[in-house]
Amino acid sequence: MNAELQSRQEEIVEEFSFYEDWMEKYEQLIEMGKELDALPDESRMDEHLIRGCQSRVWLLASKDENQSVRFHADSDAIITKGIIGLLIRVMNNETPEDVAKMDLYFITDIGLQEHLSPTRSNGLVSMVKRMKMEAVKQLMH
Repeated sequence: MNAELQSRQEEIVEEFSFYEDWMEKYEQLIEMGKELDALPDESRMDEHLIRGCQSRVWLLASKDENQSVRFHADSDAIITKGIIGLLIRVMNNETPEDVAKMDLYFITDIGLQEHLSPTRSNGLVSMVKRMKMEAVKQLMH
């Protein structure tokens, strides 16, 4: 794993370690969701929806001039928007190869999956899978 990826994940682990309980961590997720730019209505199409999420989550991916993957996402649920924002923070601006094989250990380290409802936890898995799939698609373009 490249140093930048590891650094981003460690930064998130450190940020979440400041919070004593999960209500504070949820509040942090909500704040992260508010920082994510909304997608324009024309991007909120069914083809951009992530299947397997209880809430509606739209994800778009493209490659920039440096051949790095750029993700843009939005959700109709604020905690879910925070979760996808967290994933984007780690996976954005990386090569498609790095995104596809990325070990997102920060999810376990901050206890995210174990503190989500089963449906949100399934949604988290679906978001990660879809982001990796989109990165692989970018390899082919």
